[in-house]
Amino acid sequence: MIKTKIIAIAVLLMTLMGSAFAAVKVDQAAPNFSLANTKGEQINLADYQGKYVILEWTNHLCPYVQKHYDSDNIPSMQRKYTADNIVWLSIISSAPGKQGHIDSATSDELTASRNAAPTQVLFDPEGEVGKLYGAKTTPHMYIIDPQGTLRYAGGIDSIKSAKIADIEKADNYVEQAMAALLSGKAVNNKLTPPYGCSVKYKS
Repeated sequence: MIKTKIIAIAVLLMTLMGSAFAAVKVDQAAPNFSLANTKGEQINLADYQGKYVILEWTNHLCPYVQKHYDSDNIPSMQRKYTADNIVWLSIISSAPGKQGHIDSATSDELTASRNAAPTQVLFDPEGEVGKLYGAKTTPHMYIIDPQGTLRYAGGIDSIKSAKIADIEKADNYVEQAMAALLSGKAVNNKLTPPYGCSVKYKS
């Protein structure tokens, strides 16, 4: 009897978690959203229709994020893609009082000090957009094509590590997906497990 109740509770919790993180599906339309940037302007995903858009969930205090920024891995990708008119949106879903929550001035300072080049840094303090996309970790990466279809969701690469030395050994899934898409080919690994710190949602 007790075991049955435990199983029932576990199933209920999984169901509730599933509804809270109703992740979008690859090869389906990416849901639109609007978030404030560091200037207080509302940035709408629909504003970038007709362009590739890369979404990056981030938290500057997460060791996994630090790995990719301290090594210049993510900043170099941002510079490369934004130079080719590809949009890169860095999204912070850390809630007030939680690790990684920062104000606009601090965000701009981080961007400059890390030689980063996102198109926009966006704030999602209520976590609504993060949960809409099912973002679970920092980093958690998504690629949306010019038609507004989600073409990739998952980890930045294949080695779940916070060690900089592992970057060159890993398969960079984002680079591979973008190379395929820009060549008019299908993405081989379109859905991969994300790794990193948990997104510090409000609840």
